[in-house]
Amino acid sequence: MNVYAYAKKTAIAAVAVGTLTLSTVGAIPSSHAVAAASVDAHSQALRTLMSFYKPALQGQFPNFHSFTLGKTSHETVIKTIGKAESPATDADGFDVYHAEMGHPGYAINYKLGKIREMRYFGTNVERQTNLGGITVRMLIQQWGAPNESVLIKSGKTVQKKITYVRGKYQLEFIFNGTSGTGLDHINLVTKTIK
Repeated sequence: MNVYAYAKKTAIAAVAVGTLTLSTVGAIPSSHAVAAASVDAHSQALRTLMSFYKPALQGQFPNFHSFTLGKTSHETVIKTIGKAESPATDADGFDVYHAEMGHPGYAINYKLGKIREMRYFGTNVERQTNLGGITVRMLIQQWGAPNESVLIKSGKTVQKKITYVRGKYQLEFIFNGTSGTGLDHINLVTKTIK
């Protein structure tokens, strides 16, 4: 195998696992390598989306210590993952756990000492493989028509909230703007839609 073919093969493999840097091959990757990375990011975002489907039936987020809406206490959360970097400042506020290298960010609100609402903010690094890769189109293709879709306006900020009922709970997908891309976060709350 010549040096060029080896470098191209290495670049494609590096893109597929997300480790490509310009120094890997000394040049910008080919369009084939970029396409492979795009497909991989899409499939990872799809896996992220699908990971929420079943745990929501139990009032839980995937891979989040089995914390359950209405059941898990504030004390248990603190004992399990520590105090929030940005604690709530009032009863309607959230304890915010910031995303860090490879770990997603979360926010938790409590009522009477139990979890009332959880928010999932995803990761900051390689966001397209996580929440950033989830679109309204992907959501509807995978989960069907939502139970509710509304626009939320606050000043100049416009967000689209798409809600799916999951048993006694509901998942709310909050997209920035009206384009159907740019998923900001996912809320898990007790069912309010009839």
